[in-house]
Amino acid sequence: MSGLFIAFEGADGCGKSTQLRFLADYLEENGVPVVRTREPGGCPVAEKIRDVVLDNANSEMTAETEALLYAAARAEHVHHVIKPAVDSGKVVLCDRYIYSSIAYQGYGRQLDVETVWNINRFAVQGYMPDVTVFMNVPPERGFERMHRRTELDRLENAGLEFHHRVFEGFQTLSQDPGVMPIDASGTKFETHEIIKQKLLPAFQKAGLL
Repeated sequence: MSGLFIAFEGADGCGKSTQLRFLADYLEENGVPVVRTREPGGCPVAEKIRDVVLDNANSEMTAETEALLYAAARAEHVHHVIKPAVDSGKVVLCDRYIYSSIAYQGYGRQLDVETVWNINRFAVQGYMPDVTVFMNVPPERGFERMHRRTELDRLENAGLEFHHRVFEGFQTLSQDPGVMPIDASGTKFETHEIIKQKLLPAFQKAGLL
């Protein structure tokens, strides 16, 4: 039995966190060891970086600093959490990973996409997900969900035009090998069934289900 690394990606408010939780519950009910984690964050240093990068008080932060902070948090996360868990045969379910940096800082902040790729390649040392689940939900729908909450973070407050660029970036990236686009237009329970069925071959190949 080998472990698996699965990342959930998509625009803010797309429902990826809910779907990650549903999938984790399903796997655990079937005896599969699961590690649930998130980016930025997942380990002590990365969580501190998360506090800085998402704090609305840091509205003057440059796009370049933002990109480097995300990559730094990712390097810590891979070393201390993701790689050890997968190497020990667990399924790691991660809320965001490298494609978020490309979409948000590359497309959203309009930094050079190849530069963002390069700093993140250095950060992860080739450690990429086995599958990336892309929740294909446009930003308008995500904004409806987000604004039901009382407080938005610095990235969520970046405006609809920014989030449109991010979504277009995700749509471009969804054509990459290893990315699994998910039609999330149905209920959250219908979407869970779609994700479960699409991921089943990967779990069976790894001897997990």
